[in-house]
Amino acid sequence: MFLLKKWRATTFGLYGYMNFTKAGFLEHSKKFKPEDMQIKIDGKNCIVTGANSGIGYATAEGLASRGATVYMVCRNKERGEAALSKIRSTTGNQNVHLEVCDLSSVSGIKSFASNFAAKEVPVHVLVNNAGLLENNRVTTSEGFELNFAVNVLGTYAMTELMVPLLEKAAPDARVITVSSGGMYTSPLTADLQYSEGTFSGVDQYARNKRVQVELNDKWAEMHKDRGISFYTMHPGWAETPGVARSMPSFNQSLSGKLRTSEEGADTVIWLALQPKEKLVSGGFYFDRAIAPKHLKFSATSGSETLIDSIISNLRSMATLPA
Repeated sequence: MFLLKKWRATTFGLYGYMNFTKAGFLEHSKKFKPEDMQIKIDGKNCIVTGANSGIGYATAEGLASRGATVYMVCRNKERGEAALSKIRSTTGNQNVHLEVCDLSSVSGIKSFASNFAAKEVPVHVLVNNAGLLENNRVTTSEGFELNFAVNVLGTYAMTELMVPLLEKAAPDARVITVSSGGMYTSPLTADLQYSEGTFSGVDQYARNKRVQVELNDKWAEMHKDRGISFYTMHPGWAETPGVARSMPSFNQSLSGKLRTSEEGADTVIWLALQPKEKLVSGGFYFDRAIAPKHLKFSATSGSETLIDSIISNLRSMATLPA
């Protein structure tokens, strides 16, 4: 197991250094089509979680600049209001709104979903961007490990509760989940809350992101006839407040080589704009192209039985009806 873990980390590091940095983005961008990002989405309602900074902010601003009505879901009211004001000012779009919700709280997400449903607006795009890498084991007031609560259970509950509103936007509704290349280092595991072994925030984050990708596959399959498409994406290694806080040594060692938040958000916005016929529901995207979900010889492929069991557990934890 030690050697396999070492192999995964080494393979990921080499692959990442060649592709996930700013240099990788600049190289891949040579194949980008400028017209892909010139599409306007006036009248479309977009929800972006974790929208007050980093990739979430860049996503919200990018969607607002293209005419969307954007709902920024933020945990901190003051920081959310500051980001909201800045986006309205820079884009000239006044149809940008703040929704305060703590994505680590299932009850908070349920309250948000209930209040949002009362608006009776279709949701054309849901961007599950909110994420966390907490290096210490922290338990939420609801009894869940904090990384898992935000990255997995929060993403699951938000998506499931938004399905009825996404259906209102069918056949062109879509869910975009911001995952991470870190998931290349982890297979699927039933130990969702890292109850076994010595806790590692970095490992837990990778596990969480692997679950997100596998969840996306299942959602795409479950809702293929309901006019909702599901995509995960990897933003590359971007210099964001979250990375600086959670991985200071990584952030410092790659100083000047990391992507900007805007470069990290590029594929999120691209996925929101493209005609669904150009995209593959259930696909994992990186730099505007389908990317592999597993690196060669890393033994990270999971079983369908395991993801079904995980979904059953998440539904129970979130106390959602079967």
